[in-house]
Amino acid sequence: MIPLGKPIEQILGVGALLLLAIGCVVVLWPFLSAILWAAVICFSTWPIYKKCERAVGGYKALAAAVMTLLVVLVLVAPFAVMVATLADSAGSLITGTIRILEQGPPAPPRWVEGVPVVGEILAVYWESLAHDVPAFIIELKKLIGPVTDIAVTGGTVFGIGLLEIGLSVFTAFFFYLHGRRMTAHMREISERFAGSRGQQLLMVVGATVKGVVYGLIGTALAQALLAGIGFWIAGVPQALLLGFLTFVMSFVPAGPPLVWGAVAFWLIVQGTVWWGVFVAAWGLLLVSSIDNVLRPYVLGKANNLPVLLGLLGFIGGVLAFGLIGIFLGPALLAVAYSLFLEWTAAEVEERRHPTPSPTDPD
Repeated sequence: MIPLGKPIEQILGVGALLLLAIGCVVVLWPFLSAILWAAVICFSTWPIYKKCERAVGGYKALAAAVMTLLVVLVLVAPFAVMVATLADSAGSLITGTIRILEQGPPAPPRWVEGVPVVGEILAVYWESLAHDVPAFIIELKKLIGPVTDIAVTGGTVFGIGLLEIGLSVFTAFFFYLHGRRMTAHMREISERFAGSRGQQLLMVVGATVKGVVYGLIGTALAQALLAGIGFWIAGVPQALLLGFLTFVMSFVPAGPPLVWGAVAFWLIVQGTVWWGVFVAAWGLLLVSSIDNVLRPYVLGKANNLPVLLGLLGFIGGVLAFGLIGIFLGPALLAVAYSLFLEWTAAEVEERRHPTPSPTDPD
């Protein structure tokens, strides 16, 4: 046996650890988004878990199960209903398309001519299609393909996203169960890598995560719920789908008014003027007021994420992680932004008050 020198043994040991780390990353990579979101869920709802744990007499497994059930009811159930609603909407779209193909297109409504600039051209084009069924069928077939592809792709994204959310909730159960032990390990790791500032960095991360969950995601959910209720009261079809669209658009600057404003305009055009006024007032006084009051109040306690980073986090999160990226993207960027601000503030403080060297005279 050839004896190995100390440096060679160290190199082999580091190489083995590196290969082991790479292997672990490869194995866990498909579940990375679900694990990260489970950690965010567990951390942001930990105060509720502690109350639940006290309520069940300190039984951690039972408290974790109850919290997991609550998360399922609040997070997974609405998305499951949304997937079912999208499937039903796709079926209704197909049925309506078949009916139009059989009966032919209707005549254009009177309000089409009143549309500024393009109203007359659009009315003439619509009228020509209404009297030329073969040409109408050709134009309709041009739209059926892309719409079908979008519907199938959207259904696939929602289905995969629902599975990832379900996996994240399942993972959250174990995070609740072993949360204290995992927190202790995180503190030890932070102290080893960041020294005395490790605790401060963990506090910054924690405050940022709570700010994003309560400020961005919580506000978006509240806006979606209120918008859906308003649409349902006004008798707007697909109120649940429009409520989800409000949730998505809440991550975009001035996004929700585009949804309830379009719905109000549609109601007015349909002749139900008072319902259109009701939706506009509901959206202005309730839906948008939440965004202007609740979000700044919650995010004001943490580092407020710039609008551009919030938008990029939303879009980039969806592109990188799928449906679950709606939540995860802004959270990750907010944490990175807060850590950057903390590091910058620490650098400025050190320059203002440099630590004296041991060799410096008193």
